[in-house]
Amino acid sequence: MGFVMRHVISNASVLILAAFLGVAAMTASAHAQAAKGPSGLPLPRFVSLKAKSVNLRIGPSLDYAVAFRYLKSGVPVEIIQEYDNWRRIRDADGTEGWVNQALLSGERTAVAAPWMRGKSEGVFVNLRRDPQGTAPIVARMEPGVFLRIGECNGDWCHAETQGVEGWIAQNEIWGAYPGEAFK
Repeated sequence: MGFVMRHVISNASVLILAAFLGVAAMTASAHAQAAKGPSGLPLPRFVSLKAKSVNLRIGPSLDYAVAFRYLKSGVPVEIIQEYDNWRRIRDADGTEGWVNQALLSGERTAVAAPWMRGKSEGVFVNLRRDPQGTAPIVARMEPGVFLRIGECNGDWCHAETQGVEGWIAQNEIWGAYPGEAFK
């Protein structure tokens, strides 16, 4: 191969690499923008049910059928999509559907280890006095207990249930993302 041909191939390789990097940068930028919904809030994100009775619909409008009805406020749900004033949510059991945003609250709640429900007898999740695995236990909860979450530091969440408060390992709840910190 002659010098001129190698030079043309080399220049073409540089152009292809530059084009690839440009597309990668645009994709990363689009992905960063896609992490926010039309409301300007991040997607996905955790919230809770505000109302005691919430219809979960198969689509984002009152014209769609009700697939399920929640009968308890404070249930943690994950918003995974937004459309107008409707939010597509997922609960700890994986059930998905649409609810009106007015029925949701920014209050953070969680479920203690829902993946352990019904696995075996004698399985408990510990609520501790301090955010350390060696701290004294203030309560032992069965999987599936609902908690109010006040803050998380990325490893531990300060929680309250039935008048008892303490810290629970963040990897033992459904209602906060791994490593997520908030107050």
